[in-house]
Amino acid sequence: MKNKEILLKQIPHVDKLMQSIAADDNGVYRHEVLDALRDVLAELRENLKAGGVDTVPCDDDITQRAVEMAVQRVHSGKDVRRVINATGVILHSNLGRACLSKTAAQAVIEAASSYCTLEYDIEKGKRGNRTGGVEKYLRDITGCRSSLIVNNNAAAVLLILSAVVSGNVGGNVLVSRGELVEIGGGFRVPEIISQCGCVLREVGTTNKTRISDYSAAIDEKTVAILKVHSSNFKVVGFTESVSIGELALLGKKHNIPVIEDIGSGALIDVRRYGLNDEPLAKDSLLSGADIVSFSADKLLGGLQCGIILGSERFIAAMKKHPLYRAFRVDKMTIAALEGTLRMYGDIREAERNVPVLTMLSLSAEDLRMRAQMICKRIVKQGGAAEVVNSKSIAGGGSVPGLDLESYAVVPRSKESTERIEKQLRALPVPIIGHIENDRLLIDVRTIFEEDFDYIIDAVTKITTTDDQV
Repeated sequence: MKNKEILLKQIPHVDKLMQSIAADDNGVYRHEVLDALRDVLAELRENLKAGGVDTVPCDDDITQRAVEMAVQRVHSGKDVRRVINATGVILHSNLGRACLSKTAAQAVIEAASSYCTLEYDIEKGKRGNRTGGVEKYLRDITGCRSSLIVNNNAAAVLLILSAVVSGNVGGNVLVSRGELVEIGGGFRVPEIISQCGCVLREVGTTNKTRISDYSAAIDEKTVAILKVHSSNFKVVGFTESVSIGELALLGKKHNIPVIEDIGSGALIDVRRYGLNDEPLAKDSLLSGADIVSFSADKLLGGLQCGIILGSERFIAAMKKHPLYRAFRVDKMTIAALEGTLRMYGDIREAERNVPVLTMLSLSAEDLRMRAQMICKRIVKQGGAAEVVNSKSIAGGGSVPGLDLESYAVVPRSKESTERIEKQLRALPVPIIGHIENDRLLIDVRTIFEEDFDYIIDAVTKITTTDDQV
């Protein structure tokens, strides 16, 4: 049996442990490890004093174990950490939504770690347009006349309405009752309209709105017609809505601007992936919308920001509005967006490199083969797992109610499902799966190939062939 006094003497001094750590060991700073080591050693001593002799490693292991525990605590203490998304939710709001392409990520690094041409024209040798490159790509992709970038789509809608109704405080904004949505963070369309100094004028009913409803609501106080895509919910059954084309014709007849918030920001026809109800920015403009807004960190596959497309007159008014300065994006966001938009000139290039599009474009057969390969390697290394059918979703408030056929790897063990989930979540790079029918599913649609080895090793370590149930 271990002797408590001997073990207490074996616990090394923190200075000795720090000598075994290089300056850049494990991607952490020495001062962070020092603080964590003090806590680890203090806890070891408290466990010994409380009688927990068997919880303390033997003399040969204690130095290495204490350092490992300290480094792990530093990593675990970070508020923003890398994780492996094995949930099957492509745009997982809790896990950062869209992942950038490597090209876009490299553009962010270059912009962040050095000086850049944010507002400098190299050819002319003087101040340049802050978002000139992004605007060019948006014109090429969507055919827009002008564009503007703000920090998210909520800010985009607020800026649009504030600028459009400037000088018409108290004017009515027409919105279908079925489109008075609330999205994440408590963003509510009625409250945004009120914040802009406008009055909400509801038209139609929750499930049915006709063009005649809009027409009947127009009067001398009407300043805008707003159409909002229901990207985070779906109304089914006895329904009817008005197309943006019909609204555009009505708006032109009465000289009223028509605004469309399309939400998820599809720049290519995503029906090719089975997503049939997502409006395209280009189509909205071609249908006659005066202003279109959407998010960049959803189906577009960029960093968080809001994109506004429309006529030069309205965009110019927004650029002069005081709110624009408050909503303006930084150099890293601009670099990431430009790096992402560059790929949209070739759809195949975009599908190969923009992670959101890559994940959406994977066929069920591709996913089955990936899951089987991972499972076979786990079993070959002595672990236990099986392949099951799964369902993925776009997520991020996009395409509600639509499941995408997928496959998942399920670890098999005598341990409870909750215990397996907790073990994978406690790894240096946590693996986040989802529990379904008392099984932990590691959906292969949302994991990257470079993480396969890590996942295989992790699952092998927590399962054995003897643990199959």
